[in-house]
Formats: sequence, C-alpha cells, structure tokens
Amino acid sequence: MYELNERRMQQLATLQVPEVYLDAYLAGPVALGVSEENYKMTIGYDTPSRKDAYLIDLKTGTSKQVAAGMRGTPRLSPMGRYVYWYEPADSSWHTLSVKDGVKRNLTKKIGLPFYDETNDVPSLPGSYGHPGWVEQDSYLLVYDKHDIWKLDPSGKKAPANLTDSYGRRQNLRFRYEKIDEEEKYIPANATLYLSAFAYGNKAGGYYRDYVQQQGQPEKLIFSDHAYTQLSKAKKDNRITFRRGSFREYNDLYASELSFAKVEQLSRANPQMADYLWGSVELVNWTSTEGEPLEGLLYKPENFDPKKKYPMLVYFYERSSDGMHNHRVPAPSASTINIPYFVSNDYLVFVPDIVYKDGYPGESAMDCIIPGVQMLTAQGFVDEKNMALQGQSWGGYQIAYMVTRTNLFKAAMAGAPVANMTSAYGGIRWSTGMSRQFQYERTQSRIGGTLWEKPLQFIENSPLFFADRVKTPLLIMHNDQDGAVPWYQGIEYFMALRRLNKPVWMLVYNGEDHNLVQRKNRKDLSVRLSQFFDHYLKGAPAPVWMQQGVPSVVKGKEYGFGLVAPEPEIAAEAKQ
Repeated sequence: MYELNERRMQQLATLQVPEVYLDAYLAGPVALGVSEENYKMTIGYDTPSRKDAYLIDLKTGTSKQVAAGMRGTPRLSPMGRYVYWYEPADSSWHTLSVKDGVKRNLTKKIGLPFYDETNDVPSLPGSYGHPGWVEQDSYLLVYDKHDIWKLDPSGKKAPANLTDSYGRRQNLRFRYEKIDEEEKYIPANATLYLSAFAYGNKAGGYYRDYVQQQGQPEKLIFSDHAYTQLSKAKKDNRITFRRGSFREYNDLYASELSFAKVEQLSRANPQMADYLWGSVELVNWTSTEGEPLEGLLYKPENFDPKKKYPMLVYFYERSSDGMHNHRVPAPSASTINIPYFVSNDYLVFVPDIVYKDGYPGESAMDCIIPGVQMLTAQGFVDEKNMALQGQSWGGYQIAYMVTRTNLFKAAMAGAPVANMTSAYGGIRWSTGMSRQFQYERTQSRIGGTLWEKPLQFIENSPLFFADRVKTPLLIMHNDQDGAVPWYQGIEYFMALRRLNKPVWMLVYNGEDHNLVQRKNRKDLSVRLSQFFDHYLKGAPAPVWMQQGVPSVVKGKEYGFGLVAPEPEIAAEAKQ
C-alpha cells in the first residue's frame, strides 16, 4: 500500500500470508490476510482445504491471526466491519467483528440446512452461496435451497426469511439478480428482482421482493422456459433478458421492470423452422436402492408411440434441472449433439444419478438400468438397439458398465479412467494437482486412500474386468488431456485389443480433455454418427471402423467411406 499524502510504502502481504483482501470502499482500518501455507502438504487430498485468517493493520502492517484451520473462504464485508465465511465443518454462516473480534454463528439456530442437500461425494458439502450485503454492513443475505435469508451480523436481531419461506412452500428456488453491474452493496430500501426455478416441472421466470417490506414475493413472469441474463438500462427502467427452451432459441426480450409487456427483440435462428427438432419431457423412476429419480427423454419430431426407436443414453451426474436449456446443433467437443440425433429418429435418454460412497460404478448401474427398463416397458424403445455415450466422468461410468451388462448394442466413452489404482497416483496436467483428492474426497467417490480401500479401487476399475466386455466400444482420449491422463484410455484400449474385443480409439493430437479445434469437432461428430448408425440402424460401417487409419496418413485420409454392412448386423438391425 502506498500512502499518497505521507509518501509512504507499507507492505501488507508476506510469504507466510500471501493473499490480502481489502473492503469494497477502503473504509476499514484493516485488510484481510488469508493463508494456506500451513496446509500445503495436504491440499492434494484434504478437501475443502484449510486456511488461516489474519487482520492486517493498514497503518503499521502488523497482522493478527483471528482464525485457524478454516474450511471456508473468508472475505471482508463491503464497509470492512466484518469478516464473513461459510464453514463446511458445521454447515453454518459465520461473522467476525473487526472492531471487537467477536465471532458469531448466524444460522445455527434457524434449524434449516444451509449446505448443499444434494451433495453425494465423501466430502463436506458447500453452501448455496450468498447474494451480498445490505448497505452499511447491516445485513448479510444468504441462500438456502429455496429462499433468501437476512442475517444480522451483530447478532442483535433474529434471522429473517426475506422471501417469507414462499420458495420452500412452493418448491421454488429464488436467487438474487444483480441488475446494476456496479453494485457493491444492496440498498436498504431496495426492490429485489429474483430469478425463480421450479424444482418440480423445471419452469423458470422472475419474481419481485423487497429488503424492508414483509410479504411473499410477487410473480412477474413464469413459464416453461429457461431465463437468463437479466440486465437493466443504467438510466431507465427498461430491462432485457434471454428466454429459451429445447425448441426455442435463447432470443433476446425487452420489457419494463413490471414485465407487463414483453417484446421479443431478436429472432436469431428462423431457419429452425425448416428442421425436424423434437421434444423433451421429464420422466421419473426408482433406482434399485429405492431412490426416486428424474431424467430427460428427448423424442423425435412427429413421434409415434406405436413405433420402436433406437435409443442413446447419455449422462453426467444430474442433468434434469436443465430440461428447458436450449441445445444448439453444433459439431461435438466430446458428447453427442442431442438435437442432431433426435432429428435423425433417435430417442435420447439423460438419466440423473445419485451415488453412494465407495461404489460409483455400481451407483451408475443402480440408477441407469432401471430408468432404461422403465422406458423399454412403454413399448416405443427398440430394446435391441440401445447405446451409451458419455465423456470424462460419464466416460468412466460407461467403461465400467460395459464390464457388467450386455444390455447395450454399442457404447462410446470419452476420456475414461480405466484403472483407478494408477490414476490415483497421477497428475492433473492442466493444474499440476495430484489426482488423489478426486478419489478420496470428490467426484470419484471412493472415500479413502488406495491403502485404506484397495478392493474398492480395484472393483471400480474397468481394466480389471475387461475380459467380460462384449459391447463394441469407441474410446476418445487426446494426447494433451489436462484432466484425465491420456494413458488411462491407452490402458483400456490395449487391454481390450489384447483380449480381441471390438474396440476403437480416437486420438486428436494437441487437443485437451474436450476438443477445441472446429475441424476436429466436425471429425468426431461424423464418427459418432457413423458408429451409432452402424450398430443401431444397420448402416454400412465406415473404412475407419473396418480397417483403421494408418498413422502415416493421419490428417490426409479419414476413412469416412462406407463399407457394405456385415449381413448379420444388417439383419439384426432390421428385426
């Protein structure tokens, strides 16, 4: 810090406390120092990582430690009167008064969860977040699953549900929309504009509420769409927002803040009317563990329930909340383009998955297979022509599933982990982090070290059961993958080749976890289409599937030419 009047330089950060934060208005006498230096040895596996907090005197540069081993990330309130953070260890929001050093738990007595209730990894859950502070640091606003809470950081006033618990009663989710880009705090007399999302039917829209006035939020606009990018003119009450759905592009709309009259400003993709698009619906079923589940079923245009359609099953944890997201037909970075396949008479099923610690592969099976069976029982799915597709974590689950079931005619796994025992000791090359945290505490969900749970590492590794695979498998794994080590795909491919299994591997040189170059995205899109058309529709196999592409002609010859279909495949596809 440099004092202009006194022409004096003051060092604030040090090697021991390298991160320093100031309040939004430079109004307080102290800065906040945050340090992970005492816990760096554990960052690769201890999640959420721990931190120490310090208050640094802006005049003298002296620091005082005020908290140790915090799991949350501390910040200063806009006026610098409080340090605040969410602490995963007790699932509560906390403040520390800069003036007197008093710490307060602001949410403990409310009796409702402020942690992410859908968390299913073996790690402490995070919060739902917070929209900001009311002016003069008078209130901290935070979210639960449904509503917004107004918390007095001094502890003198009881917590108040700003949205009158309306979200919880109506099974909605309210979130604050910051329509002033320069806003540093929320005015005490502010009118709040809230995005709203219905957990039940996935509808969306906007509501209005007030910081000071009591009463339930007022609905302004709500429909079976996804609403995004609400923005207000700086000197007028005009607003713009985007609205879309699977069948409607996210065009731009305008209105007054009352939303009384909505005007569509753009019609960006009129050519959509010339194409078969399809529809999406929410489906429900129960896992083999008795867990109620949701998923999305995309159907072709002019769907006929008396016909049988081939079906692709794509998944990545939970996707059903995105029911009304618009999906643009575009070359694929790693996954199937849903509008493309639906418009070509495929069903696409996107199931949600919930996990139990130590058994991620089995959890996928427990959720996906009953969902597929629920759909095939309805009579319009061609149960002899179904396939799996997924990328990264989805790719791993597919690599696992084909060792356990022959229900699917073909499968494509992008960037799969095949051997958790070798992947555990690997590096995420994009960040330099050890991969150990992922298996012990996050997405891979083993819940312990390789030495604590060796059997679960092996049981969840497809490589050790590759001899069981009968499903034709297409793998994509690129040589510059910064998330999942390239050798994971190689291990699985070489094992399946050694076992004389039907397997192909695509490697795009110089590409990362997901494809970036458009030429490669187009290439992958063609190969995905040819692969699934061959196995699920009996189309001729391309040269690259029958003969491969020699490395000496890679980039010059592509092998897209078609070969006459094998008689037994063509006959089976027509049945």
